[in-house]
Amino acid sequence: MVRCLLRAGYSVTIWNRTHSKAEVLRAAGAQAAVSVAEAVNGADVVISMLEAGPVVATVLQEALPALRAGALWVDMSSTKQSEARQFHATLHAAGHGFIDAPVSGGVGGAQAGTLAIMAGASAGDYARVETILAAMGRPTLVGPPGSGQVAKLCNQLIVGATLNIVAEALLLAQAAGADAAAVRTAIRGGFAESKILEVHGQRMLERNFIAGGQVKSQIKDMHNILAAAEAAHVTLPVTQLVTQRYETLATTHPTADHAAALLALEALNPGQRLGTGPDKLS
Repeated sequence: MVRCLLRAGYSVTIWNRTHSKAEVLRAAGAQAAVSVAEAVNGADVVISMLEAGPVVATVLQEALPALRAGALWVDMSSTKQSEARQFHATLHAAGHGFIDAPVSGGVGGAQAGTLAIMAGASAGDYARVETILAAMGRPTLVGPPGSGQVAKLCNQLIVGATLNIVAEALLLAQAAGADAAAVRTAIRGGFAESKILEVHGQRMLERNFIAGGQVKSQIKDMHNILAAAEAAHVTLPVTQLVTQRYETLATTHPTADHAAALLALEALNPGQRLGTGPDKLS
């Protein structure tokens, strides 16, 4: 994402809790800072991409005294809606703007600058950074602050459920005597087509569980979905079931790709295993 911003001609100062990760971007033209305060000093726009809400909160509090007047903070992490709203309240009270703008598209989308970017913001704040966000992907304003996280949770709800359904379809195909790979080919292009069937269906057939998106991250997202549903007073029974399925992998395969939903399904069906190759986990 930093490389995309640099290619678009933006001046970027970077900081990472693991300093070596920031240093590698010097060659691409980024300026590496040794502290959060140094990184945000004088910046009109601050972009954070961090592991989870509590980490965002810690970094934000550390950066807050160094922010220039009227700075706009864009958090592209995946957090709870309630956390995003609190970040907005904290920054607004200090005279700054806030946008929650989580993304979807994985490492490939980040590298290609084609991420789906879901922004929760006021119209004025969004207008300030729309062009910046467009350097990294396809931004869409989906509502007021906090709405970006809702959109990302909706995305993850569909992703998590579809991964489990694709695993069930492929395992059923093989168990019932069909060629699972041929079944996947046959149904692609019909109503069952999806990016999950295209990308992760193939990963399942290859038993390639080397992480893109990790099981532990999917579990975090599923819990955040259920928290948002509770706050909105809606019941999501399929999401509850999908969450349970992923939780069975929490201790055994936390860093595997979330296509490891197949492994959870196979554990429910002793003797059934998709394909014949070894599991690729690292």
